[in-house]
Formats: sequence, structure tokens, C-alpha cells
Amino acid sequence: MGQKSTRLQRTQLQLLELITPIDEGKDKLDAVSGQYMPMSLNPIFWLRASFAGLLVAANTLLHATPILTMSLAKAMLPFHQVRLALSRWMPVFGESWIAVNGWIIALFTPTRWVVSGDAVLSHARRYLVLSNHQSWVDIPVLQKVLNRRIPFQRFFLKDSLFWVPVLGLVWWAMDFPFMTRASKSQIAKNPELARRDLETARKACAKFREVSVSVMNFVEGTRANAKKLAASPYRHLLKPKSGGVAQVLNSMGEMLDGIVDVTIVYPKGRPSMFDLFGGRVQEVRVDLRLRAVPADLVGGDYENDRDYRVRFQQWLNGVWLEKDVRIDQLLAQPS
Repeated sequence: MGQKSTRLQRTQLQLLELITPIDEGKDKLDAVSGQYMPMSLNPIFWLRASFAGLLVAANTLLHATPILTMSLAKAMLPFHQVRLALSRWMPVFGESWIAVNGWIIALFTPTRWVVSGDAVLSHARRYLVLSNHQSWVDIPVLQKVLNRRIPFQRFFLKDSLFWVPVLGLVWWAMDFPFMTRASKSQIAKNPELARRDLETARKACAKFREVSVSVMNFVEGTRANAKKLAASPYRHLLKPKSGGVAQVLNSMGEMLDGIVDVTIVYPKGRPSMFDLFGGRVQEVRVDLRLRAVPADLVGGDYENDRDYRVRFQQWLNGVWLEKDVRIDQLLAQPS
């Protein structure tokens, strides 16, 4: 009962953060105290955000219906080839959902999208996608800039997100891995929590081997804010957690065609989904780099081989150090 209550509280907090206003001016979330400041009373903002949000919700229900129907059929039918065909068709509806959401956002908001970088991508290849994480808005940003440029993205999600209405079921139906994301203190008390996440990643990667896929991982494990950044060795980023990424490379590294290194910057501060729908996000800057899969890190034993684990962490920390510098560069660009 206590565990269910904790999950419900975490889900409520996740949903509350969807409408937390942007980190600027008088409408912001105080990152130190955690207290929510008054929101804008501008009626245009609320009307635009509400109408856009309703359209996205309707679009979600429209596309969720065939996805969940195919998922039910996949669970009931014993024929492997039919189930595999359904697994390949479900992302088509997922990409359509993303495209319509992008059209709604473009119609209702003045947001300017600035995409830079040298990544040459293909929908016919498989990728691991790594990105920094600041806000729920990161997800529609990643979907918008990468939709139909690479295979449909499966995200590593916190287990509490399973309880998000409709979307939680859709994510589960499309084999999104749900991770515990335990803290260091929790893992110290119960080491099984860390092994559980690695096993979840392993099982997910086994399924991904049969379909064209992009595996997306927010390796920081949580959204960055000023309080968390104060304890980080990086200026703009939290320290990356390498276990999930290592499991992807160990399980399907030889099948990956590259690593898409995504850096997201909001020049005016971290927005909420309501800020995005309400047209308060003036500009989003996204940098895309395509990295080669490090051959020496494919097929190792992250859990039991200490030397391999140290090498993997050093590699990922180096990627994060470069990303920290890139964020400075993106922020310095004129609007």
C-alpha cells in the first residue's frame, strides 16, 4: 500500500510539473525553495494553452486507440510473424501522432526552432539517442526535430510515468522501458534496485533487436534545476548515469549505426508544457551531432567488470564535458 501511495504521489508531482511556469520573470518555479510563484493572468496565454492542450489530448486519444488495439492483438495472437508485423506498424501511428502534435504547436505558438549540427541521419538505420534533460518539453522537442528522420524513438522512462493517463498505457504497449531510477541512498540500502534497472534495459534491448528502432536515454536520470546543478561537476548538466547506456551498447551495440548526441537549450529558461502551448517559449535551440559507436565499449560486462565500468564512465563523462561547453556556445548565440 505504501509503495502504491508513493508512486501516486510521484505521478501527481510529474503532472504538476507539466504546468509549472517558465523560470523567468515573476512567473517561475523557485529552484531552491521549490515553491511555485504566481502564474501569468494573461487570458490570451490561458486560452491558447488550453485550446492547444485540448487538441493535443484529442490527437493522443485518436492515435492511442489503434496502438492499444494492435497491442492487445499482439498479446493474444500466438503467431510470431504476425506479432512482429504489428510491432512494426505501431510506430507508424506513433510518428503520425508526433507529426500532428508538431502541426498543432506550429499553428498555435510563435516558437522559433533553431537546429544546428552536422548529423546526417536516416530512417532506415538504428541509433542510440543521448540528450540533456531540463523539462518535460524536452520530449516534444526531441520528437519534433527527429521525427521520421530516424526510427521511432523509445525512451527510458521513470516507472511512475506508467500511471500517466492514456500515455502510460501507450508507452507500455510500444515497449518503452520503465526504470526505477533509484537514488544512491536507495541503492545502498537495496542493491537489487540497480540490478533491476539493468535487467529491464536488457529485456527491452532484446525486443528492440527485432525492429528498426532508436533508443533514447536521458542519462542524467532526472530533470536539471539550480538546486541539483549546485552539486554537479558540470555547469549546465547533471552527472550522467551510465548503466542504462552500457546495457544498450552491450546488448545491441553491433547493430547500432551511430549515437545521436542531442543538446537542447532554452535561452529564456526552462519551460513547462503549458508555457510551450501558451506561446511563451520564444526560441528552442537544438544541436545534433552523430557519434560513432565506441567499438571498445561494445559487449562488455558493466555490472561485474570494474575496469570496463570505469572506462565506460570516463567515455560518457567526456561526452558530457563536451556537451557542457556546447551549451555555453549555444547560449552565446544571438537571437
